[in-house]
Amino acid sequence: MSILYSSTRDASVKVKASEAILKGLAADGGLFVPDSLPKFDKTLEEFSKMSYREVAYEVMKLLLDDFTEDELKHCINSAYDSKFDTDKMAPLVKADGAYFLELFHGKTIAFKDMALSILPHLLTTAAKKNNVKNDIVILTATSGDTGKAALAGFADVPGTKIIVFYPKDGVSPIQEKQMVTQKGNNTYVVAIKGNFDDAQTGVKKIFADKELEKRMDAAGFQFSSANSINIGRLVPQIVYYVYAYAQLLANGEIKAGDKINAVVPTGNFGNILAAYYAKNMGLPINKLICASNENKVLFDFFKTGEYDKNRDFILTTSPSMDILISSNLERLIYRIAGNDAAKNANLMKELRETGKYTITEDMKNELKDFYGNYASENEDAATIKKIYEETGYVIDTHTAVAATVYEKYKKETGDETKSVIASTASPYKFTRSVMNAIDKKYDALSDFELVDELEKISKVKVPQAIEEIRTAPVVHDTVCEVNEMSATVQNILSLN
Repeated sequence: MSILYSSTRDASVKVKASEAILKGLAADGGLFVPDSLPKFDKTLEEFSKMSYREVAYEVMKLLLDDFTEDELKHCINSAYDSKFDTDKMAPLVKADGAYFLELFHGKTIAFKDMALSILPHLLTTAAKKNNVKNDIVILTATSGDTGKAALAGFADVPGTKIIVFYPKDGVSPIQEKQMVTQKGNNTYVVAIKGNFDDAQTGVKKIFADKELEKRMDAAGFQFSSANSINIGRLVPQIVYYVYAYAQLLANGEIKAGDKINAVVPTGNFGNILAAYYAKNMGLPINKLICASNENKVLFDFFKTGEYDKNRDFILTTSPSMDILISSNLERLIYRIAGNDAAKNANLMKELRETGKYTITEDMKNELKDFYGNYASENEDAATIKKIYEETGYVIDTHTAVAATVYEKYKKETGDETKSVIASTASPYKFTRSVMNAIDKKYDALSDFELVDELEKISKVKVPQAIEEIRTAPVVHDTVCEVNEMSATVQNILSLN
């Protein structure tokens, strides 16, 4: 039976996977979700004998079932190739009593590469399947990593343009340099005078502008998204949790059927939602450990059942998680509401109008799979220093948030279940914060002097992604106010 996708806000909307990927966001502002989550049709032992590409096909074919085998395998093989600096794509490293799942071996050294390497191929295949004649305009907000990964994925892809908005003072210097030096005749990068939530809200408003949609269509364009609101981003993320389990099994660290914990640093909730979907598809996950930084809106939600974004927005050293509106949480809310679109739509309306909502006790009981906690800036830095000094392994600031929360979880529960920590970015992406955590003396050095020092202490070669931006010229320097985002898009597309 074919999997159809519904809007989280309107149960009557039913589309195929390729249509959901093309649209990105439902017309009513809802997110596309599968009507059901199919169970894996391969055993855990079978997965343990597969390459990353093979696991990707076996997982993704279940949810993207209107793609033919040839189409899907072409997308997978085009994505997971020499762009990654390891054949394993996502290797596991055992350190400090856990298994770090390194998701940063792609072109832009962040976990977003795992999905954004394949999304352009899924999108262009979906466009052909649905006889789309318009150019696809990818419109995306980024808190740092999605932007560069999406730009790299879509650069010079025929029939597409990509426009990325990022908060001017809300990303690391390396993240910003990666974006503003991006080549490609179809790439556009715009800094906004605001934070990530402003950028994300602005993008959603542009998507919802029906008048603009008509003008776009007349000019031969249509919007789609590379954010994790696009189901084409989320499905590939399920793969690496299955692959992590398969590696543990292949290495004799666990037996088939043994449960593991998944520890995920999260802001927009997509990465941990993928782990939740994997669990519901049959992966033996015990606890989903949701790690927040000082913008701890998700921790408070799991603790109280109230989601409240009415608080100060804090700029931290883990900027990809500096988020107060966790878009993907809506997919979980829809599910724990019993797939009730009307109930979910009402809660999202409350969020829009009052900045908060509270779930029912019954819904709260559906969250038993999750544990939430957060790491302060000082705890984050202390974890980086401790793990380096005790093991020689250097982790980035986001991974350190997860490692800190994992230690809190163990202390609280005494649970010694083997645990996989999603290591979401290379420490090279946040060199200043990482090196300062290890020793304050490094703060006197320039950004690229820090890169060279990190190579010395970590004994990990400087990634190509960093080498290529040392001397790369800035090619994007547009800055706009939040209320100018739509006009900026129209100007880029010559619609004014």
